[in-house]
Amino acid sequence: MTRKVVVYDYGSGNVHSAVKALIAAGADAKLSGDRDEALEADGLLVPGVGAFAAVREALLAKGGDEIIDRRLAGGRPVLGVCVGMQVLFSHGVERGQNVDGLAEWPGTVMELNAPVLPHMGWNTVTPDEGSVLFRGIEEERFYFVHSFAAQSWELDVIPPFPEPKLTWTTYGEPFLSAVENGPLSATQFHPEKSGDAGIRLLRNWVESL
Repeated sequence: MTRKVVVYDYGSGNVHSAVKALIAAGADAKLSGDRDEALEADGLLVPGVGAFAAVREALLAKGGDEIIDRRLAGGRPVLGVCVGMQVLFSHGVERGQNVDGLAEWPGTVMELNAPVLPHMGWNTVTPDEGSVLFRGIEEERFYFVHSFAAQSWELDVIPPFPEPKLTWTTYGEPFLSAVENGPLSATQFHPEKSGDAGIRLLRNWVESL
């Protein structure tokens, strides 16, 4: 059965390449800003390009925060990408401003401590054992373009809920490059720009829906 995936259209960039990558990964994918379509799809991909505050404001203006909350409350999968991952955390510190995020996860997104920013290009990842997203592609490289990231994981998970699968990458210092936490997953890199490895990651996600 082909899974229906909506790439949420709230005014962020890079959406068409995400739709194409999901189709290549075997999904019935479309770009939509319609609330009902976003709620009812088997999977929702939330893209994000640019500044933390701008992405958050654009999501709030379209009711994206409520859509994400309602999907997760019903156990319906959501995948955040790049700044679409960052805004899932409680706070983002950018240009001296501390901006509230969507607070699906505790933690603060901060500028990387690296000699050259942005972190742009291909890099390796170190996923937790048992990762679904990285099944069969643990040794692959993925394409990053960002200056900010979550650099710690602060959510305490109480049994019987399973421990999240965390994936780390180092650029100047370690940062979270992916999280798998129940129905909510996210990647700091761009799967849609990561060639065959990115398609395989999206296929892993689609097949898990």
